[in-house]
Amino acid sequence: MAQLLVRDLSPDTVERLKSQAKRHGRSLQGEVKAILESSGKLSMTEARRLSRELRQGLEGQIQGDSADLIREDRDR
Repeated sequence: MAQLLVRDLSPDTVERLKSQAKRHGRSLQGEVKAILESSGKLSMTEARRLSRELRQGLEGQIQGDSADLIREDRDR
């Protein structure tokens, strides 16, 4: 597991994080970890944009019928 060190946080920031952690029933480390992990997730807007880009990249490519592929595999 990777570790991360954040230097020079203001005491006010640390206190706010501690208060937030207490409200969520977590340790300070658990709260900071939850914040960092949630910030790394894609928003729905980002996910839609990526999906649209992937679909556009596939346009014009011939897509086979999966039933034909399954039948071909079974006939071997």
